[in-house]
Amino acid sequence: MTQPPPVRDGITGARVADELREAILTGGYPPGTRLRQEALAERYGASRVPVREALRILEADGLVTTVANAGAWIASLSLDECVELYQVRERIEPLLLRYSLPHLDDLSVQRLAELAEQMRRTSDVEQFLALDREFHLGSYAGAGTFFLGPTVERLWNTTQHYRRAFTRLLDDDSHRIVHDEHHMLVAAIRDQDSEEAERVLLGHIRRTRRQLARHPEVFD
Repeated sequence: MTQPPPVRDGITGARVADELREAILTGGYPPGTRLRQEALAERYGASRVPVREALRILEADGLVTTVANAGAWIASLSLDECVELYQVRERIEPLLLRYSLPHLDDLSVQRLAELAEQMRRTSDVEQFLALDREFHLGSYAGAGTFFLGPTVERLWNTTQHYRRAFTRLLDDDSHRIVHDEHHMLVAAIRDQDSEEAERVLLGHIRRTRRQLARHPEVFD
């Protein structure tokens, strides 16, 4: 019989949150999954106190929903909620990119180009999602905003599962368009062309929203 991991001395809620966040973002917990504190404590070798702290952290991140006296669940969205969040993203992410663009140095732009090419070459959904997240959040890294950056990252967390579904729905032509848009974004950022970068990004996000809206079964 497999023994549970020993409770690790000094483990913090932040450490549990880091491990659980990674598991959620990589698809280890589908939307709507019930999170039981005792099971999490056993899995991560922690007591209940850091587990409760981790759930609070992940709720603030947009990954977990908690209900007083009821428990915690992996955040899930209805089709209408997802469409609304994507419409918000269409409006605020281009603004965040505009703030960021002047402060991205040559090494940062080169990294974006490398990520765009790596995405083009991979056929693995989870690898694509990890690269895509690094690419877009990396393109915003120069912004230094107080509210907009954290808000965008929270929206990315909340819609992560549905980007995974979107990626699996793509046909060859749609894959080509996604990759072309990534390279177009890199070119606009390299040229310091904020108008073009915003235009490409808005269309890129809108395309995902419209594709998801055509597949309500994703939200069942």
